[in-house]
Amino acid sequence: QLRLVESGGGLVQTGGSLSLSCQVFGDTIDRKAMGWFRQRPGKEREIVSVISYEGGSTEYGDSVKGRFTISRDNAKKILFLKMNSLKPEDTAVYYCAARASLSGSLMVYRRTYEYDYWGQGTQVTVSS
Repeated sequence: QLRLVESGGGLVQTGGSLSLSCQVFGDTIDRKAMGWFRQRPGKEREIVSVISYEGGSTEYGDSVKGRFTISRDNAKKILFLKMNSLKPEDTAVYYCAARASLSGSLMVYRRTYEYDYWGQGTQVTVSS
């Protein structure tokens, strides 16, 4: 069992930066792929970025490529998301997620239904 707790959200101006963290409690995150997703008002939850269990493989949603960077520290059981050049359309609740089953070292998963554990979310608001 895992419990995921996001932090680092807040209010920032257009062009600013924020760093999100997701602390994992419970079982190890070794061999478990993870990811960040977001849900904008009135929209479905969508991919932001996903990462393989060793961090060697990452993928990003088209709208955040080149601006966001995902990383992880398995020893500390933390998932990170560095967000630069933020835009008003990045305003959303950001969720971290983890799979329950073990994965290959370069496997990433882009779909919300492929994840078993979710945090409560952290609000990111970008003002224009």
